[in-house]
Amino acid sequence: MRLTILHTNDIHSNFENFSKIVNQISECKDSNTLVLDAGDFADFKRIELLGTDGLAAMELLDSTGYDALAVGNNEIFQGLDVLKYMAANAKIPLLSCNLRCLGNLEIEEVKRSIIINKNGLRILIIGASPDLGPFNELLGFTLIDYLEAVQHEINESQDQYDLCILLSHLGMDKDKEIAVKISGIDIIIGGHFHILMDQPEIVNGTIIHTSGAQGEHIGKLEVEVNRNQVQLIEGININILNSEESTIVQELIKQNKKKAIDRLSEPFCRINKNLWHDVVEENPMTNLLADALQDFLVCDLAIINSGVINGGIKKGDVSRKKIIELCPSPLNPTSFKIQGKDLWEALQNSLDTDYCYADGKGAGFRGKYVGRLHVSNAVIEHDGRNILNIYIHGVSLNMEQWYTVASSDYLQRGTGYQTLARNQDEQYNKEYLRDIIQEYVMKEVFVEKAFVERWLLK
Repeated sequence: MRLTILHTNDIHSNFENFSKIVNQISECKDSNTLVLDAGDFADFKRIELLGTDGLAAMELLDSTGYDALAVGNNEIFQGLDVLKYMAANAKIPLLSCNLRCLGNLEIEEVKRSIIINKNGLRILIIGASPDLGPFNELLGFTLIDYLEAVQHEINESQDQYDLCILLSHLGMDKDKEIAVKISGIDIIIGGHFHILMDQPEIVNGTIIHTSGAQGEHIGKLEVEVNRNQVQLIEGININILNSEESTIVQELIKQNKKKAIDRLSEPFCRINKNLWHDVVEENPMTNLLADALQDFLVCDLAIINSGVINGGIKKGDVSRKKIIELCPSPLNPTSFKIQGKDLWEALQNSLDTDYCYADGKGAGFRGKYVGRLHVSNAVIEHDGRNILNIYIHGVSLNMEQWYTVASSDYLQRGTGYQTLARNQDEQYNKEYLRDIIQEYVMKEVFVEKAFVERWLLK
């Protein structure tokens, strides 16, 4: 039997591109076609998802004929309750053989694997999710060894299938490791590393294929299956950027955006000043976040970049919708220890507009620029080009002293400001930066304090 597998990965809620993919699926699909996604379809940068707890993404997959979705890190980032809600209310099965609740308990709503019958061909599809390190527990998850978990599914399903597909969001290195160490997997559809392959790679007899990211391509594999023997006929990635959009997807996006806006537009507070924002200049919007992080984490000082915020807040009513729009990045309040000399260098670099306007691309970042560093519980004296002095709680910075810093995981990784990565004893929090903004914008004293300048030109 000849089987066609249409597959996507790492679409990251680029639904306009997904709309074009759907038309390609309609053109290629027949009764011998599987449609699969290898994870990170549901990126909560979109208001449609945040306002529906992810159901907007599930509706899109359900309505367009997908057969299964691997749980990627972006399906996990909103925590256990949201993932369970998405999985319980979707027709499409969400798959992960190695993802568990805390206490190593299985997530009832998420399936480890499924078997699909296509015209008599029994296809075992296993899902696998990436390890998020210290964020696993914060989000309510634990992950078991992926090699053992995949092998278990194969052992449990012996004699029940003719073809085995691993739908993996582990990344290419682990996909190849699995192909070498585990026999019985015919095809691995991968994601997580955003690799666009010119053609499939065959490792130890296993066909591996991935399709880039952002929904710019759809993968197509054609295989011949005969008595448990699988032969690759064709493997390509189809560029969809010039394709027409699906009216079905467009209408679903429109409907869910309206639902989300209606739900999130209710004001939760009022402010009496315009909290303006700027990428390069010190501004009250980013100062408010710096002050909020300092109060929330209680460190020697706080430091945060203006690029994690997309805009300011006009005086008057403030809604959850506004907070999501100005801070969509799933970044977490993070504390760490760092020496004064590394703080000084990062702050000195922040006087250079090239640093501020640098591409902010990095894990979890959903903005555009890195932005200017802002501080709390600190004052920086400078002449416009060079820092003259830094005072932390009124005392001059000591280059060799270790300071505790309230910040984000983005800066803790050294993104944009590399010397900030020379830290230790990092501690992450499960909240997002937008949650901190929402909590502290309601406090009038913090709104007033945000207008106090910390970068003083001498």
